[in-house]
Amino acid sequence: MNETERIIERIKTMTSYVDFLREHRVSERELLADYILRSAIERNIQLAIESALDIGEMVISMEDLEKPETYRDVIEILEKHDILPSDFAGRFSEAAGLRNILVHMYTDVDPSIIAEVLNERLHDFEFYSEAILRFLRDKYSDEFR
Repeated sequence: MNETERIIERIKTMTSYVDFLREHRVSERELLADYILRSAIERNIQLAIESALDIGEMVISMEDLEKPETYRDVIEILEKHDILPSDFAGRFSEAAGLRNILVHMYTDVDPSIIAEVLNERLHDFEFYSEAILRFLRDKYSDEFR
């Protein structure tokens, strides 16, 4: 499996996490009332974000771009090299911060932020996938035939 195929597989994995989240859209109040559901949603948001960042790191490596020092750097490097549009990258880089909260500061997770991601930001993952696939098709069109 070549690098492009690995990226496409990771996009499919990320999409499965987002599909789970779409099927379980609930309000902030419902998140607070159901610990198991909240935990599952938080975990799938974390995995979707980590998948997106892994995809970005794979593209950065494949293109031999500068190495990111932080997760936020992954998105900024993709923006700098016109793989992601600036307006989107600025917004999506916030996902790296949310990932860190979910992993390291899990007791401080604000349910209103989780509800916002769940109900208003899932399309960002689809846009991200489309931008990465567009870049790969434009640059590596032979591998998409």
